Order: sequence, then C-alpha cells, then structure tokens
Amino acid sequence: GVKLLMDRFPVQGVDEIRIAGAFGSNVDSKYAMLLGLIPDCALPHVTSVGNAASTGLRIALLNQESRVDLAALVKRVEKVETAVEPAFQQHFIEAMAIPHKTDPFSLLFEQIERPPPIAAEPLIRRRRNNRPQASS
Repeated sequence: GVKLLMDRFPVQGVDEIRIAGAFGSNVDSKYAMLLGLIPDCALPHVTSVGNAASTGLRIALLNQESRVDLAALVKRVEKVETAVEPAFQQHFIEAMAIPHKTDPFSLLFEQIERPPPIAAEPLIRRRRNNRPQASS
C-alpha cells in the first residue's frame, strides 16, 4: 500500500515512519523493513505511536478546533482501492522475496549487514507409489 502511495504522489523515499497500534508497539522496525512491510528509512526515524486512534479520538472530543480541522481533513482523503490498482499485484509479488526483490533498502543496509538471498528450491513432484492397484 505504501508503494502505491509513493507511486501516486511521485515520492522516491520517506524521511519518517510512524507505526500505530499494537503492531507498531511490538514490531522490530529493522525486521519489518527487511520483510518489506515498511519502506526504506533510517531506523532511528521509525517510531511507534501507540494507540493513535484513541489519542485522536480524545483530541477530537476535547478540542472543538481540532474537530473542525479533522472534518476538513476527512474531506481531502483519497481512497486507494488496491484490488483495482494495476501496480499493486506487481508490488506484492516483489515484496514476497526476502529481502525485497527490487528495492535496494540502501538506508537499512547501511545500518545492518545484508542477509544472503534465499534461493527457492525447485519444486519436484513425485508420483505416489502407494496407490491401490486395480483388481483384474
């Protein structure tokens, strides 16, 4: 999804990443990046923001001016439907390789040693020899 947004608004990289919720609180940003869950970014600039939905709700409930700002912001949100985005499938396939098939993750690999790529072993199909024999 982030790659689609980067394509749509021609952005080459991100300066800062904030990960919300329980996932953001418990994920190791280095491994999330290595798996391709988040784009390349300097590791110190990847932070957890905890329960951002709850924090936003409290701000909106307690501050009238924030509610007005939020209402204006909601009107500007553009929905990205990944199911109909032609580039999504390609981004998805590329992200299945570990590390990522096409993204160099240069900022990440300045900070950690790059693991060797894991080559997929060829799938060998064997016939089962224990099939019941037909009676004559």
